[in-house]
Amino acid sequence: MELKTKLRVKIAENAGFCFGVRRAIDLTEKTAGKERKVYTLGPVIHNPQEVKRLEKKGIKTLKDPKKVKSGSIILRTHGIPCNLHKKLEENKNINVIDAACPFVKRAQNTIKRLSTDIKSKDKTIIVVGEKIHPEVIALVSYGSGKCIIVENIKEAQKFRGRGDLNIVSQTTQTPENFNSIIKVLKKRYKTKVYNTICKATLDRQKAAEKLAKNVDLMIVIGGKNSGNTTRLAQICSEKTKTYHIETACSIKEKWFKNINSVGLTAGASTPDWIIKEIEMRIKEVGAKHYLEFISAADIK
Repeated sequence: MELKTKLRVKIAENAGFCFGVRRAIDLTEKTAGKERKVYTLGPVIHNPQEVKRLEKKGIKTLKDPKKVKSGSIILRTHGIPCNLHKKLEENKNINVIDAACPFVKRAQNTIKRLSTDIKSKDKTIIVVGEKIHPEVIALVSYGSGKCIIVENIKEAQKFRGRGDLNIVSQTTQTPENFNSIIKVLKKRYKTKVYNTICKATLDRQKAAEKLAKNVDLMIVIGGKNSGNTTRLAQICSEKTKTYHIETACSIKEKWFKNINSVGLTAGASTPDWIIKEIEMRIKEVGAKHYLEFISAADIK
């Protein structure tokens, strides 16, 4: 009887914190080390476990900035609506620290420029993204009322507008969705495309897809409220069996029955300590299955 080989666990080449998220976390922790009153406007990143870790350091998450009379407010990686940003800056009792991802800022500036450019004054700005996502809500606020959000091909097919179109993207969109929407709109409108998808997002998607093709099972790690992590799970599930989890306690031993190889990837807001905990837990489960298999074989 052939013995089962030890469970192989491999982490995607690009997984976990991206530059923008790491920068935001560093800014938040450095500010907390210097000041007593530190707040973030909304969760600084889309990872509940990391947000809880920061809260233990005294960093409070705000829903309503009006309640803050003094101290430092850190603006989250996804950005905030431009009018709210302006009001916060006008309050001289509050120190505003902008931790928005540089790629998000680039998308905001692109939309702002297109909305004010005399050559584009009659053009509608199509934002490819999720309507309720904080980044998209902030992006639209820079468009002077010229933005329309399109989430998918069906919405692109239903879209009816006048004049030419400028098209930009939520930074964490997949190229497949972005390009498919462009293809639909180009059939009926003259378009100009501004690819504002983040390179780090693309790198994670490509690495996850590559790994998913070569393993029996994929585990995607990250907040259920994270758009880029959800898209990683979608990409992987098209190639192999996939589970999207936030913490090691979500792992179920039955997932690994008859599994020889497991791939791990993680969203851009997932810290290394969570990835390591899950990796260790999977190895523990794999070792248990391996030993049980050998014991059964020895008995026979």
